[in-house]
Amino acid sequence: MTPANYQQVDVLVVGAGNAAANAALAAHEAGCSVAMLETAPEDARGGNSAFTGGAFRFVFDEVKDLIALAPDIAELDLSTIDFGTYTKEQYFDDMGRLTEYRCDPDLTEVLIGNSYAAALWLKKHGVKFQPALGRQAFKVDGKFRFWGGLACHIHGGGQHLVATLHAKLQQVGIPVLYNTTAWQFLHGDDRVEGVRVRHHGRIFDLRAKAIVMACGGFESNAEMRARYIGPNWDLAKVRGTRYNQGYGHRMAIDIGAAVAGHWSGAHAVQWDMNAPPFGDLSVGDQFQKHNYPFGVLVNARGERFLDEGKDFHSYTYAAYGHEVMKQPGLFAWQIFDSKINDLLRSEYRIPRITKEVGNTLEELAPKLTGVDTAAVLETLRAYNAAPRPDVKFDPNVHDGLRTTGLPINKTNWAQTLDTPPFHAYGVTAGVTFTFGGLKIDTSARVEDTSGEPIPGLFAAGEIAGGLYYHNYGSGTGLIAGVTFGRIAGDGAAAFARRN
Repeated sequence: MTPANYQQVDVLVVGAGNAAANAALAAHEAGCSVAMLETAPEDARGGNSAFTGGAFRFVFDEVKDLIALAPDIAELDLSTIDFGTYTKEQYFDDMGRLTEYRCDPDLTEVLIGNSYAAALWLKKHGVKFQPALGRQAFKVDGKFRFWGGLACHIHGGGQHLVATLHAKLQQVGIPVLYNTTAWQFLHGDDRVEGVRVRHHGRIFDLRAKAIVMACGGFESNAEMRARYIGPNWDLAKVRGTRYNQGYGHRMAIDIGAAVAGHWSGAHAVQWDMNAPPFGDLSVGDQFQKHNYPFGVLVNARGERFLDEGKDFHSYTYAAYGHEVMKQPGLFAWQIFDSKINDLLRSEYRIPRITKEVGNTLEELAPKLTGVDTAAVLETLRAYNAAPRPDVKFDPNVHDGLRTTGLPINKTNWAQTLDTPPFHAYGVTAGVTFTFGGLKIDTSARVEDTSGEPIPGLFAAGEIAGGLYYHNYGSGTGLIAGVTFGRIAGDGAAAFARRN
């Protein structure tokens, strides 16, 4: 289908990623006719969902909850795996702590309360899960112990997720209009009535009884990044799609939509300094570099500038990209010795990587492009010489192996760098998505600036604000997309039936 032969539907979904697809499926299952708009061509569909590694943060109480989601877990030697639990209370604590208790409490309650159901919903539609061994659990003394609330992730990551959801959309007959960019609402006296779109340079008006906005954040737009996130953020690399340009935010605000969330905040991670400006689907999320808690991070002045071991990477990675962007030259180097090679994820072994190796720290230091050689050697020697308690290194817990006496102490996993060869990885910041978005209620209705729902307009996914401030716990975004996508689809279908 193209806009030229579009026929009015009950529910029109703007976007084609995780939140959008689940909104469309929910509206279809509620008995409505549905169509979707995707600004990208078909081979680049799915927005940021196609680039995700697939972490999925949901509540579970025991192993049988996980087996219901990923039956292959029952075939594992469970005596060697401690999955633990992830309770509603733990989830609430993580959301509050990471956002400095700014997350919308009502939206957060909906997110957490529906998190396990969201996972089962995806499974029902063909998405496969697997335990996150080696990502969220390391083998220590013959046993894996999970940490960070992430027991499972999507098998095959974002590309499997998008392919599976789009196969389901095709199966049930929901059309996707590609190369079609929504840029203005059609608005009647009492509700939104459709959207005006561009398709290969031509303008079309597409009408519907209800609209779901699920078209991502504005992270792909350099001008909006600089305006809202701040200076130099126009220079940041984008981890995912080039198509999240913020049109959805603008067109909703133009008709009086209220905003919510942290508009000067974004999910930004350490990303290979020589990665392309936007994500590459052939590489996916592998330009990321998330094992910094087991090494040392230095800037151009040769100085450490943060506590690498403050917490598990799942709780610091989305904020530490911001810290790299504050450094001279907007880059840093992660430095490791060979003791931790077995802990490094696959992202440290891809062909397209900025990596240097030396048999001694003295050999490695001059190879770190842009870094003061003498200063970094002084930093590394001071780090190695700093007093530490006599405790065992354990990557599965906050082990308390910390330094003392340094300008910035490392509070966990602070092994000395003493086992050659030494290796270093050049990183900058990669923006994943922006935190500022439209204000929605717990029914995913977009509110206007007076606090009233805009009739017929719903939102889900990264365009909806209110959940994230300052930081982010990995795996939350996919859950939010499924949960509020389903709610938005159900709500849009109910509105369409009434109108």
